[in-house]
Amino acid sequence: MKILVLTLITNGPDPVTGRTPTANARLHRVVENAVLAEELGFDGYAVGERHELPFLSSAPPVVLSHIAARTSRITLFTGVTTLSLLDPVRAYEDYATLDQLADGRLELIIGKGNGAAQAQLFAVTTDDQWDRNAEGYELFRRLWREERTTWSGRFRPPLHDAQTWPPPRQRPLRVWHGSATSRESVEVAARCGDPLFSANVTHPVAPYAELVAHYRERWAAHGRDPADALVGAGTAAFHLAPTSQQAVEEFRPAFAARQAAAQRFGLPVVFPTLEDFVARSSALIGSPAQIVDKVLRYREQLGHEVLHLHLDGDGLAPARQREMLERFQAEVAPALRAAVPSRPLAGALPRDPDDARPGDEPVPGAPLGVAS
Repeated sequence: MKILVLTLITNGPDPVTGRTPTANARLHRVVENAVLAEELGFDGYAVGERHELPFLSSAPPVVLSHIAARTSRITLFTGVTTLSLLDPVRAYEDYATLDQLADGRLELIIGKGNGAAQAQLFAVTTDDQWDRNAEGYELFRRLWREERTTWSGRFRPPLHDAQTWPPPRQRPLRVWHGSATSRESVEVAARCGDPLFSANVTHPVAPYAELVAHYRERWAAHGRDPADALVGAGTAAFHLAPTSQQAVEEFRPAFAARQAAAQRFGLPVVFPTLEDFVARSSALIGSPAQIVDKVLRYREQLGHEVLHLHLDGDGLAPARQREMLERFQAEVAPALRAAVPSRPLAGALPRDPDDARPGDEPVPGAPLGVAS
């Protein structure tokens, strides 16, 4: 199993101290967490995209570019890129640039996005967001594969023999389709031969398992080999301690803050108590053995080989958060990786001999611009 760390860069009041970090402090901690994730051997680090409070994740290409400069091995993900809100040409330019700076360590998870601010900021509503998402991906996908593109659609001006720059480092890029319970994104993923990333966050596992089963059915219906279907799944929360009792009690303030936020935003209460949340949601709250057991039980229904750990809103000091991640890598990850075979993620691609960079030593007798 491949394991990602995911942040939506939430920035509400700390559930323990009540203080809200500054935007500067919160964004820098995200970068430091990504550096830590690479140091500890996680497979990927994902940054979400939201456009309203309490999130500071409106510009994932910017954040991921900073992370790319501080890391060298870990795969960089979006979780998700809200393609329904973006001009696909501009999105291509941003992510192709990031793909170059990351040396090919980029994978995207795309989705329509959610939140009331979308209609106000981008004039995208529930009436057209699915159409915008599908059309935007059609063009984005072609731009990543073609040197010149001719295209027309409903939501942006047409292109005629257009060129986009820079060229990507990867051609093509792996794009996952993030979905909660929507069959629209599943259909696009199956038709294009792309992997699916199930949100697996808000509800018990049943509706997500149903959607993944539908994805596999549609995958086969499009004439694809069932063995090639690739699925990832999220988690609602992550809190690891030596015992389940300690993990639950430490997470209690974070759960109370989560419930209060749901009430403020008028969201339904799916899990009324922390004990119910631990038992029936995808949250990984407990001892190492309990977390291994829960992931493998969920995998029986979802068949996923990539997992993300949700690293937001726990109110933990950096030292305690590091301790949790270290324990996960020492006591949980080896069991999951042994039990679940998984395909490789995007990794740094070999440098071209012409990719000279500042600090490279020239090869004696080689033309200028050729690095050793």
